[in-house]
Amino acid sequence: MNIVLLDTLTYGDSSLAGFENLGAVSVYATTTAEETAQRVVDAEVIVTNKVVINDTVMEAAPKLKLICVAATGMNNIDHEAAARRGISVKNVAGYSTDAVVQHTFSMLFYLMGHSRYYDEYVKSGQWQKEAVFTHIGPSFSELRGKTWGIIGLGEIGRSVATIAKAFGANVCYYSTSGKNQTSDFEKTTLSRLIENSDIISIHAPLNPSTENLISHSELLQMKDGAVLLNLGRGGIVDEDALSVIIDVKPIYVGLDVLVKEPMSTPHPLLAIKHHERLYMTPHIAWTSVEARERLIAATIENIKTFSKSTVK
Repeated sequence: MNIVLLDTLTYGDSSLAGFENLGAVSVYATTTAEETAQRVVDAEVIVTNKVVINDTVMEAAPKLKLICVAATGMNNIDHEAAARRGISVKNVAGYSTDAVVQHTFSMLFYLMGHSRYYDEYVKSGQWQKEAVFTHIGPSFSELRGKTWGIIGLGEIGRSVATIAKAFGANVCYYSTSGKNQTSDFEKTTLSRLIENSDIISIHAPLNPSTENLISHSELLQMKDGAVLLNLGRGGIVDEDALSVIIDVKPIYVGLDVLVKEPMSTPHPLLAIKHHERLYMTPHIAWTSVEARERLIAATIENIKTFSKSTVK
């Protein structure tokens, strides 16, 4: 098979050698919209993470049989066009659950424990001037006894809820789809979750019902000192609203996802005054070494499975 990998920079330093056992492989670190059609002309299999594969691209690839999305979300594929042309589309689910759950708690403890402040305090030389062995600056609390609200109770949300409970937190949840329910944790409305939670973490997809789900009114509803974490999708938290309210209300926010990635410049969140209240990472929650290896292995397996099915 002729396999074209369009955006391998996404996989970092993970080995792609496994693809070479499947056929002739063309590897591109990045691919622009203008370059896509020309690069897939002879492709039988396209592997993409975020590169858009629309009807025009498919038309330019008459040999194309399979599109492998090296991700869970497949909104970068024109599924109607693929079905019409008899092209199969496969994705990978569940590969990054552990990594995203781990990053959720990493972000929480960084914000909740004021890690930036204490790290900088020591490295600045201020600790050496103390009269006693400890320095008590911004106060932090224990997670035990706090209320943790989960928005989006899929596999990741459930895993976060289970670990939060193990820390002694009282967990409640709001299902954005209404489909995911459990008796293990308290089900509540979005408004009550926001009003009552000390920690809120978002693990939901972006769709018309979740776009700007957390905007001005919801941010103002939050408890003073509460922590909001978005590890779902950019666009669920209204970035313009957040850039205003985070400076006038003492809330702490961790974002691993934004509407536009990489983030645009200038960006309202880069102009806030209270930098200590905001912690941002560049969409890395899913990128543990193990998660990337699972993603690549599962994508290779999708190609193998498809190849076997066509031989039969």
